[in-house]
Amino acid sequence: MSVDLVLHNAKIYTPKGIVHAGLAVDEGKILKIAKKTNLPHASKRLDIKGKIMLPGLIDPHVHLRDQQLAYKEDFLSGTSAAAAGGVTLTIDMPNNKPVTMSAKSLKERMKLAETRAVVNVAFHSAFPESLEEIPQIVKQGAVAFKLYLSQKVGGTEIEDDDALSRTFSKTSKMKVPVSVHAEHKKTLEAVKKKMQQTGRRDIEAYLRVHSPDAELKAIQHTIRLAKKTSVHIHFCHVSSAEGLKAVLTAKNTGLPVSLEATPHNLLLSSKHLKRYKTIALTDPPLRAEEDVEALWNAFRHGLIDALASDHAPHTVEEKEAESVWDVRAGIPGLETMLPLLLTQVDKGKLAMRNLIRATSKRPAEIFRLRDRGSLAEGYWADLVVVDMKREYRIDSSKFHSKAKYSPFDGWRVRGKPTKTFVNGQLIMDDEEIVANPGAGQILRWKG
Repeated sequence: MSVDLVLHNAKIYTPKGIVHAGLAVDEGKILKIAKKTNLPHASKRLDIKGKIMLPGLIDPHVHLRDQQLAYKEDFLSGTSAAAAGGVTLTIDMPNNKPVTMSAKSLKERMKLAETRAVVNVAFHSAFPESLEEIPQIVKQGAVAFKLYLSQKVGGTEIEDDDALSRTFSKTSKMKVPVSVHAEHKKTLEAVKKKMQQTGRRDIEAYLRVHSPDAELKAIQHTIRLAKKTSVHIHFCHVSSAEGLKAVLTAKNTGLPVSLEATPHNLLLSSKHLKRYKTIALTDPPLRAEEDVEALWNAFRHGLIDALASDHAPHTVEEKEAESVWDVRAGIPGLETMLPLLLTQVDKGKLAMRNLIRATSKRPAEIFRLRDRGSLAEGYWADLVVVDMKREYRIDSSKFHSKAKYSPFDGWRVRGKPTKTFVNGQLIMDDEEIVANPGAGQILRWKG
């Protein structure tokens, strides 16, 4: 028997732990994990030279832009950034131009991505104008719906509790999760009005508007509404100690909720925001050191379900303005997430098992991405080879993303993705994208 590819002489991170072995790939899937002598013949063999092989990262929160926002990012540049960062599957967000909020608009995005993406892409949809269209959107392939509580994106009236309850009830019947951006709209607007009336347009004013209290109120409100249904709520980029506590309390009572955090909220505080200025501005913003510490402790103990980059690219010009209210919030994170986290593993501050759980295993479970998220026989061969001896400085000018900026610019990291395989195909080799546009697959909901 001959297979398509054999990768040998690797330290493979499997569900049972790290094994020094090789891996046989056939028709895009892992056929066998074994010692070199027990691997089948292959059309192509590649020596991994003792480096560590991890499951490819599944990033559940990525803004790939394209369409009318292609000047910020497109499917090729965004998925190239993903491959360079060891991310083999991105879940796209719907706040695009036009907004992804119908079966038709979702189909159009999928068609574009199909010819451009070099890693696998799945999609969120915003809620449609009519709840009756929810089944059609799921049938088209959306793996989740996204609900923004800070502003209206899509068709649902976010300040109408009855409308939200009906939306949750309808979605629960389809068994897809709802990802929630939890910031309370009325709280944001009330504080922002006060800041603007007094002429405030500085970063400290922005922090007062996008406060931990606004996050906590939105989380608590969502949980109260979700209790009436069996809908799975996935809280995006939880950033505060109180918000974290509220979600964990809900989980402990048995509610179907999960949460994600971002590397920037785990590694940066509001002190960094004041130092790096608007380059580091994002929603929710960087928090106080006690919030960072609470998040880190939860992550370290396996209490955070998913790590997400919240990759939100803009032009450098959009990140700079005299008034903070004119700055576009968001930072690119696809190419920095894994190196930053591997550095914490190298320092002994994070167990590799918790890194893998939050970046591969749990995202696959939450969004029902079958046969993904682990290196195991029968699973898709989505994997990244990392060199834990490689030490270097982050340089955003070399990003594959169109967004050439980062609050992590100049940070020294240890642990570099050197090869990324998607569906058994080599996509990234030592920083170079070696696959053609369209090499990635469009993944659809398979509830």
